[in-house]
Amino acid sequence: MTTRWQNSDAPRGDDYDARWRTLAAQGRSIHGEADLVDALLHEAGGTRVLDAGCGTGRVAIELATRGYRVTGVDVDPAMLSTARDKAPELRWLQADLADLAAVTDERFDLVVLAGNVMIFVDPGSEGAVLAAAAGRLVDGGILVAGFQILPDRLSLQRYDELAEAAGLQPVARWSTWNRDPFTGGDYAVTVHARSRS
Repeated sequence: MTTRWQNSDAPRGDDYDARWRTLAAQGRSIHGEADLVDALLHEAGGTRVLDAGCGTGRVAIELATRGYRVTGVDVDPAMLSTARDKAPELRWLQADLADLAAVTDERFDLVVLAGNVMIFVDPGSEGAVLAAAAGRLVDGGILVAGFQILPDRLSLQRYDELAEAAGLQPVARWSTWNRDPFTGGDYAVTVHARSRS
């Protein structure tokens, strides 16, 4: 099963949200992911977003306030409980990210994998996760993922190979959600698009 968090040290529900509330209280921007998704959909068109690995719903809820039709999906029931408490009007699904077709047949204009989702899934399941996400996209739909580059986790080269195998074509790569150029480093935000039929 593809897990949302691989270790017991990872934050949970309200604890996770507390971190973001602290950053917001310090005047720090906490919506970089939503800002980028908003910009990408403004350029490409579309309103339907799947927040895959949505956690407590920070990105999904912000996108909904901006007028997008958002569905959040996560395997962690505690995280989803927090998300549902904050925004019961949104659609929240509990599911393994490698098996999205089991919980929705809807097609989305954009799938976002924020919050290091790709390095928190079970090792070896990354290809299945990307294939499942690609399978939920409309033709030409966008997949955007941001994650840390760590020596013992998913590499960018492997990520790109798995994305290609899932029928996704590279569009852009940045070092931050603010579109700072990627010149190497330990974090990347990558955009792919589903091939048109």
